[in-house]
Amino acid sequence: MYHSDLTASRVFAPQPLLLAEGRLAALSWGRSDAPTWLALHGWLDNAASFSRLAPLLVEALGIRIVAVDFRGHGHSSHVPEGTDYALWGYCHDVLDVMDTLGLEQASLLAHSMGAAVACLVAAALPERVVRLTLIDGLGALNTPMEETTSQLRKGLAAYRRPLSRAPRYADIESAVAARVAGGVTPLDSITATPLVERNTQPTADGHVQMRTDSRLLKPSLVRFTPQQVLSLLTDINAPVLLIEGDSGILGEREWAVQAREAIKDLHRQVLIGGHHLHLEPRAVAQVATVIGNHWNKTDNR
Repeated sequence: MYHSDLTASRVFAPQPLLLAEGRLAALSWGRSDAPTWLALHGWLDNAASFSRLAPLLVEALGIRIVAVDFRGHGHSSHVPEGTDYALWGYCHDVLDVMDTLGLEQASLLAHSMGAAVACLVAAALPERVVRLTLIDGLGALNTPMEETTSQLRKGLAAYRRPLSRAPRYADIESAVAARVAGGVTPLDSITATPLVERNTQPTADGHVQMRTDSRLLKPSLVRFTPQQVLSLLTDINAPVLLIEGDSGILGEREWAVQAREAIKDLHRQVLIGGHHLHLEPRAVAQVATVIGNHWNKTDNR
């Protein structure tokens, strides 16, 4: 049914885009007149997170996929000095992209932090979201109400400290090795390479430097409480396909179970893979098959 990911990538090469008056960068696969899905990446990742999955979905579903670099990530602009990175700020990125593309509604394909953003947009503005396809992420990272003060204290202290210099490496291979060694979730070098390639730029002395805004590593000033997140999930009206890796971040953890139960219309599929299963060469074809089969079947009911 599908080409290999390498063959499909050659057939459906991405087109670089600048959106929202040049503030946001993106990659686009597929015909510009096809139904558009927006793809939202995870924390510290970028649009290349979908570089192996998007070509397969373009072929399977006859769609266009526009993968956005969130503010501070990839090729997108950093926020101004004195500004922090809040989860709801990324919601504006999604809406700005939709407005630029002239989309009244869109389907959202989202991974990890991008899945949290997609859930916020779908809950707050249900008329703008057709469907959600979430990959190893559901709802927002949250903090119990009684920890609100300590979270704010940590955030304020971190933002008052001087910014560290963007990391520099001898070459791409060294940058990939650093991402693999320092990742929050396990990631091998083959999976990490597209992310690192998009997130680096050459320096005058022949090294490579990370594009990511260092402020992304600082703790949030404020987070939603668990109760707030569950309330938001309950308000999602769009149908949701949730694909999890069997060694991903959700599984049968108490919070994940509660989050899944809060969704009105949720179909869950667990596949062999890790947190980045949509980018893992051995898992991506199965992810594409599940997405293609599910939405083709649902749309043709």
